[in-house]
Amino acid sequence: MMNFDFTEEQELLRKTVRSFVDKEIMPYIKEWDENQHFETSILTRLAHLGLMGVCIPEQYGGSGMDYNSLAIVCEELERGDTAFRTAVSVHTGLNSMTLLQWGNEEQKQKYLVPQSKGQKVGAFGLTEPNAGSDVAAMQTKAIDAGDHYVLNGSKTWISLCDVADHFIVFAYTDKSKKHHGISAFIVERTWEGFSSKAIKGKLGIRAGNTGEIFFDNVKVPKENLLGEEGDGFKIAMSALDNGRFTVAAGACGTIMASLESSVKYCHERSTFGKEIGRHQLVQQMIAKMEAGLVQSRLLVYHAGCLKNQGKRNTRETSLAKWQACDYAYEAANDAVQIHGAYGFSNDYPVERYLRNAKAPVIYEGTREIHTVMQGEYVLGYRVDKPLSKMLPAWPFESVTEEAVN
Repeated sequence: MMNFDFTEEQELLRKTVRSFVDKEIMPYIKEWDENQHFETSILTRLAHLGLMGVCIPEQYGGSGMDYNSLAIVCEELERGDTAFRTAVSVHTGLNSMTLLQWGNEEQKQKYLVPQSKGQKVGAFGLTEPNAGSDVAAMQTKAIDAGDHYVLNGSKTWISLCDVADHFIVFAYTDKSKKHHGISAFIVERTWEGFSSKAIKGKLGIRAGNTGEIFFDNVKVPKENLLGEEGDGFKIAMSALDNGRFTVAAGACGTIMASLESSVKYCHERSTFGKEIGRHQLVQQMIAKMEAGLVQSRLLVYHAGCLKNQGKRNTRETSLAKWQACDYAYEAANDAVQIHGAYGFSNDYPVERYLRNAKAPVIYEGTREIHTVMQGEYVLGYRVDKPLSKMLPAWPFESVTEEAVN
């Protein structure tokens, strides 16, 4: 049976996050955006609400809520600003959920537990200057040196680059094997040879911390290998399933913010003797936003339901990410149009929505990559193979290594 109703717990969660955004983000985001300032105290306050590990089992320090609760958090945070949804996407979706799925018990206790509690912040290092959609083009290498690996290389466009304590990093351990020679490692910021540098002058998400991380002969203990040697590519792709899910949910927040701002302005602004909301072409843009929001939410929550059931959801998450991010960009663009010349000024938030909405169309799989993926699924050229490890189904019972195998 299909059930589109939220539980009381989910409704309370939405109200809690919305209230937090209204009080802690909305009054200050214009200043943070203008100054390209990432307000790290927001992460501390999110941790106090149990939102940095919202869908991580309680036994690992999380709140133990379902995967669609993570979607709700991301949707409401992006209504405030994409920067803070991105922080949760990276920390929870790309890092913590990957540790939950692929980490051994020792790694979960050492890294996942403090991250779920918000005591430590996690990030994800896959993209390189010449390796974005083409993951196999990466240059970062990890050489086996006995009781440790020696890591050399760099990653770029890394969210929380200057903030995160732990990074899941991907590197070649055997380049001759191409995709099958990529491995995943847990890297700590404090290790000798690690450094980071923020990227300034971005079009959007200026209130976020994004940049480069560098590895200069970083010694990575053998116990910090995530999975087995050669598992890196499939770990990265499964991590992107979780990251894309959160990006799609966040896109719903951009549509929602664009719609709220536009409806408010439609009632405030009058032309030709009537509210601009009375003009049919304005109504058309409002109607498109509403349709985009409803359709995007259905795609996102469907993917979340599959996650809750412990089922592979790469295809469904790809579709949700592609469509929701496109709808979000269109909604933000229409919101600027509805505001007219005022939409071109930061006196209103819609110009920020438009700037922010461009990045998600590009990262975690470009629009073009997801279009090709969906075509290949329909034509039968792409078939998802079973993974050796899956996220635990919800509701969570006692999660052991055997439970996710």
